[in-house]
Amino acid sequence: MSPFPYRLVATDLDGTLLRSDESVSDRTRNALAAATAAGAAHIVVTGRAVPWTRHILDDLGYEGIAVCGQGAQVYHAGEHRLLTSLTLDRQLAGLALSKIEAEVGPLALAASRDGLDGEVLMGPGYKAQEGPLPYVPYEDPAELWSAPLTKLYIQHPTLTDDELTRAARETVGGLVDVVMAGPGIVEILPLGLSKATGLSLAARRLGVKAAETIAFGDMPNDIPMFGWAAHGVAMGNAHEELRAVADEVTASNEEDGIALVLERLLSA
Repeated sequence: MSPFPYRLVATDLDGTLLRSDESVSDRTRNALAAATAAGAAHIVVTGRAVPWTRHILDDLGYEGIAVCGQGAQVYHAGEHRLLTSLTLDRQLAGLALSKIEAEVGPLALAASRDGLDGEVLMGPGYKAQEGPLPYVPYEDPAELWSAPLTKLYIQHPTLTDDELTRAARETVGGLVDVVMAGPGIVEILPLGLSKATGLSLAARRLGVKAAETIAFGDMPNDIPMFGWAAHGVAMGNAHEELRAVADEVTASNEEDGIALVLERLLSA
């Protein structure tokens, strides 16, 4: 058997490692365990902030470093502490938001507060994703800006996610970054922040280089991570923008796409 060719396996969560019911299949768990036994580290790289990620990591028995909040947070799961955390400039975010709304009209808003226990606030009209993730509704707009934030979420009543992302980028691309992270999830982030920046920080702590990394993802927010890693694998359910830059496309998250690639590499 040849040595496993990568020292780091980076996986997104939603639409990638997780199935639609937020579980990880036994086959995928076993493939990741075999890769780590062969000398690779597994690192979760997710758009979710730590409070929405921690329960999944605990269920996996994951005790290493995770990259959360689109790269804003580097989190040590075993020690339950933040190693780094980057916040969104609220004044700049407010300016960007006003410019976007001047271009496309009123938006529904949500925001993720900074910290290990940072709440997700959801304003009037924002459509929450189905599932158990907790959030706090708000009515007073001042409440949105009352504490440090990692990101803003924006939704438009008629524009598609792609259309909203494109319009927002064209309007405020020099002030903040705008990414689409999933269905109904368009985010405003600090300028220059991406999964690649967070992953590079985490990899440096692990003593691993980009050339030694394979990455798995499904949405456009994974594009920077694919650009950083040596090999990018898009899931069968991936957005067309990510598929276009991927080195290969595997099966979907419901069909053990990660396991199929890892098993092939382990038996090469």
